[in-house]
Amino acid sequence: MTTTLDQLPIGNTARVAQISGDDGVSIRLMEMGLIDGVAVKVVGAAPFGGPREYLVRGFRLSLRSSEASRVAVAPL
Repeated sequence: MTTTLDQLPIGNTARVAQISGDDGVSIRLMEMGLIDGVAVKVVGAAPFGGPREYLVRGFRLSLRSSEASRVAVAPL
């Protein structure tokens, strides 16, 4: 079962399954460490639909919902 990173509840961890697209945004997501098999934990979210914060490889990464929706993940 896969979902997208923006739909993952706070506190949950998942593994990256796929990045959608082949444009600059998807390349930038991969440059930030979001590649297949990497574990990602949702650590927080800004109010009113703002960016969400993720823990990836020991560092924190903030993504807008539009960016996180391009990352397919498999919950652990």
